[in-house]
Amino acid sequence: MKFTRLIVLTVALVFAWATAGFAAQDQQCVKRIESFNYFVDQSGSMMMTYGGSDAKAITKIALAKKAVARVNDAVPDLGYSGGLYLFAPYKTVVAQGPWDRAAIAKGINKIPEGLEIFGRQTPMGVGLADHDATVKQMPTKAAVIIVSDGESNIGVDPVAEAKALYAANPGLVLHVISVADSAAGKKTLQNITALNQESVMVSAAELVSSDAAVEKFVSDVFSNCGAPVEEVIVLRGVNFAFDSSALDAKACAILDEAAEQIKARGDGVRLNLLGYTDSKGSDAYNARLSQRRANSVKSYLVQAGVPSYAIKATGMGKSFRYDNATEEGRYMNRRCELAFE
Repeated sequence: MKFTRLIVLTVALVFAWATAGFAAQDQQCVKRIESFNYFVDQSGSMMMTYGGSDAKAITKIALAKKAVARVNDAVPDLGYSGGLYLFAPYKTVVAQGPWDRAAIAKGINKIPEGLEIFGRQTPMGVGLADHDATVKQMPTKAAVIIVSDGESNIGVDPVAEAKALYAANPGLVLHVISVADSAAGKKTLQNITALNQESVMVSAAELVSSDAAVEKFVSDVFSNCGAPVEEVIVLRGVNFAFDSSALDAKACAILDEAAEQIKARGDGVRLNLLGYTDSKGSDAYNARLSQRRANSVKSYLVQAGVPSYAIKATGMGKSFRYDNATEEGRYMNRRCELAFE
């Protein structure tokens, strides 16, 4: 993934530059996601010894906590939204909000160990379903990091429920930190990971024993550091009325200038045009509306002389970059962005 340089294009052609933060190593980093949470299994099987009775004396939940703590320590401070939740049973430990490394660390320490093993089954699918309400409030692009042994012996199919989460939440990616030590558990987690090509699965044992594994997981899930620059033009002012894909005079003036900027880059220019909506309405309807908005902007740019083949228009559905509780925030979310490849 490339480092992202944001260009805010206005009618007066004033460019505002937003730079990403820096990791501890003073590398330039770009966020892969805007929000995440750790979703930790606390079922009876997680209280069992990892690898069976002949393995080193560490329970799966203790191994999981160590792995999550190491990842949390390595996440660069780039202004994420973060949280910590448990399932089997479902519980909020640190509510979704501005990510606080210390608060998450305290929350990890609070995850119980030594609970009863027997009589505490694993409704993993139910846990994923219960988490949907939280996911809907997460700024996109969002990541849920499932920390589990993959055992599921009651309730709905966790793989089917993961599919439902994806269908209901565009911009979501499910990642896995695995403490699986059975073929069935590993298969469940592998099947969840296979639902999305961006999903990453790593073993908790590897995260605990290898700094390189932690660095790779953080790079794959949270941010990419030391990457080349990718420009994103935020078409500020190219916003849409509620339930509309029509361009007004202000938007057309901005797109005229954007077209000149694009054409000046030559015949080899390629870009992704991303359309968004606010949070009102169903996910399915907003997916279609965001696509109409992207198509509307593409059509205008093509009429202004940008080759059609150079633009890929994609509807991204609901946006949570701005506050959907206010009219101004909803208006800002009803927008389009251009990302140069």
